[in-house]
Amino acid sequence: MPQDRPDSGITPHLTIRDGKCAEAIDFYARAFGAEEQSRQAEQDGDRLMHAALVINGDFLLMHDDFPEYRGGDPAPEPASAVLHLAVDDADRWWERAVAAGAEITQPLEDQFWGDRYGHLKDPYGYTWSIGAPVKS
Repeated sequence: MPQDRPDSGITPHLTIRDGKCAEAIDFYARAFGAEEQSRQAEQDGDRLMHAALVINGDFLLMHDDFPEYRGGDPAPEPASAVLHLAVDDADRWWERAVAAGAEITQPLEDQFWGDRYGHLKDPYGYTWSIGAPVKS
């Protein structure tokens, strides 16, 4: 992928709390094979203003929390969205994520709609679903 940022469509952009964006980048590389495209540190050098990753061919953007831009209030806890990964081999992706430290919240199982599908929670509070067509 030649560019270092998305140029169309909708792209998730995660706020990582407690100054752990760099740690999250490392986790997503281990868990989901993320490839870092770019990172921009804040002038203080302690936080990341922006990071761009590619996971399974699509972008994921992220940054450290900057509560000073919201009147000092921390970012809300993540809970209202699921990041879905449509993959070629659900078991392989699942096993890598669990080995990296993702918590199983819905076991990976063959589902009635024809996918092998389950949910994981990452150490930063985000839910990820992994799914692939059931192999025959």
